Amino acid sequence: MESKQPVMSSRHISLWYDKTRALTDITMDIPEKQVTAIIGPSGCGKSTFLKTLNRMTDLNPAVKMGGFINFLDKPLQQYDVVELRRRVGMVFQKPNPFPKSIYDNITFGLRLQGVKKKSDLDAVVESSLRRAALWDEVKDRLKQSAMGLSGGQQQRLCIARALAVNPEVVLMDEPCSALDPVATAKIEDLILQLKQEYTIVIVTHNMQQAARISDGTAFFLSSQLVEYDTTVKMFENPGDQRTEDYITGRFG
Repeated sequence: MESKQPVMSSRHISLWYDKTRALTDITMDIPEKQVTAIIGPSGCGKSTFLKTLNRMTDLNPAVKMGGFINFLDKPLQQYDVVELRRRVGMVFQKPNPFPKSIYDNITFGLRLQGVKKKSDLDAVVESSLRRAALWDEVKDRLKQSAMGLSGGQQQRLCIARALAVNPEVVLMDEPCSALDPVATAKIEDLILQLKQEYTIVIVTHNMQQAARISDGTAFFLSSQLVEYDTTVKMFENPGDQRTEDYITGRFG
């Protein structure tokens, strides 16, 4: 796919969980400050691939991986993993706020980095919540538990928490699958705003969502990358019959 300068590049990534192959020879570039969507049926490897991009697969001792991934022209394995996950943040399918106040959720990562000055923490809390389009809804309840927020608000809080540590890339694993249509629309609007500042990779089951918000789309099937191109081309004139069959609902 012709694109801007890639922020991340995978080359021949294959991955096994014990003897089960989850990824087969995945080579793709993720361009800067665009939304890249990964689509495909359940079990095709899309969430596994997303987790390789900030080495979350390292947490599973059964995983074996071949190939390599570069982040800003440097292999992932050369980064300190804590630093890598700060710079390549993750938002999960189910909102997972910490059982703490809204304020403490946002400042958690900063405190781990040693930021203690209240004025600095306050400034990041406000800017992160504003970026996540949540500030106006929670500014008067920052000391209240994040668990009291609605599901959509919790997901935007998790996005704000990821943004608070100033990442370059934000990975999103089906961030709207547990949300109603109104909350989903808010997250989609937010993603379109965030790509001005961040590189976003989103795994989604929702074809319409991929078409609405992404610049490029990758179609995974049975652990393989079938096709990767601009979203317009993928949805209007795919180069592989399997892509067309999936997008038009003939299978999956």
